[in-house]
Amino acid sequence: MTDPIRLAPGEPAPAFTLSDADGKPVSLADFAGRKVIVYVYPAAMTPGCTKQACDFRDSLQSLAAAGYAVLGLSPDKPAKLAKFRERDGLTFPLLSDPDKEVLKAYGAFGEKTMYGKTVTGVIRSTFVVDAEGKIELAQYNVRATGHVAKLRRDLGLD
Repeated sequence: MTDPIRLAPGEPAPAFTLSDADGKPVSLADFAGRKVIVYVYPAAMTPGCTKQACDFRDSLQSLAAAGYAVLGLSPDKPAKLAKFRERDGLTFPLLSDPDKEVLKAYGAFGEKTMYGKTVTGVIRSTFVVDAEGKIELAQYNVRATGHVAKLRRDLGLD
């Protein structure tokens, strides 16, 4: 298997339209002219993904004040995303990519090491897309815990 692609700053962010937790289409183009944080997580309602989602939820106001919208992206179906949103009071769109096409376009699906074994799956990643639709920041294999605080530092928000 080949290594997944890796996006680099300055490249155009791959366009997408995916269903949110309510089955409504959400496109990256909907956010044209705004900065967007697209974070990719493996599975809704798992401990690490819950911690990360709650960190984004708790930072949403300050991120929005700095001009950033937040989108969560996973291969989960909309019904599971809706349960995740309700259970944890998540107030930003959770997008469903069950075919993993967008995950692959962003280099966030492929071989990774888990517990010392090479497996194929979702690579926890975060992408910052600037107002022109270009990648400002691409972070792969991020940690669920403490990631939002690190991202805020990387963006100069702290």
